Amino acid sequence: MTGPVTPPGNLAGLREQYRRLLQRLEANEREFRRLGRAVWRVQEDERRRLARELHDGLGQNLTALKHRLAHLGGGLEPGQQDLRGNLDAAIALCSEALADTRQLSRLLRPPILDDLGLEPALNWLAGSVQETAGVAVVVEIEPLPPLDGELQTLLFRIAQEGLNNVARHAAAGSVLLRLVERERTVQLQVIDDGRGFDVERAIGAGGSGLGGMRERLRLFGGQLELRSSPGNGARLRATVPLDGG
Repeated sequence: MTGPVTPPGNLAGLREQYRRLLQRLEANEREFRRLGRAVWRVQEDERRRLARELHDGLGQNLTALKHRLAHLGGGLEPGQQDLRGNLDAAIALCSEALADTRQLSRLLRPPILDDLGLEPALNWLAGSVQETAGVAVVVEIEPLPPLDGELQTLLFRIAQEGLNNVARHAAAGSVLLRLVERERTVQLQVIDDGRGFDVERAIGAGGSGLGGMRERLRLFGGQLELRSSPGNGARLRATVPLDGG
């Protein structure tokens, strides 16, 4: 026995409904990306504003305070050693707070990214991670076509999160940060020789920023690929279409 046969007219109607449903899903996906990128743009603008306020506001105030304390120290009498010691300690504390403020400002939104572009910003980021975490960072960047500001920011944030994860969790001796173009996509890779991890467990546990990376890449039609296993290092690859997805 054979089952009921769908009349040709009904089949054509189902196909039309399916086509319209796909169109609505595609339109919804485009709208999701548009709204998500708008929110992300606002977040980056806020980071830029906060970084500028830290540098130009708090940073300048700390500099002025440091100079004022140094000036007071210059007017002390030879017998005021206790007071001089307190002033020296206060000046050292100002210097430390000023360095922390400048570092926080750069991490929020490094001026080099806006002023000089992605490649110098990635080299600065690698040097910063190498200095603070003691991990040898090698940067390889092949010639790339012009990238718009949003795509440069996206790739910088992915690299920043990836290198921070290596510094915090991998116990690695070295890491390779690589940026290339392949078949009208730009690919950013972070490859380390650390202790590795269980990929599924890391994604499910959260806290490593992997979910956030995937969501940001999705807004640009990109993908995140992770390969790792305990004891064998890790490889992160973010792939983004040059047409913006």
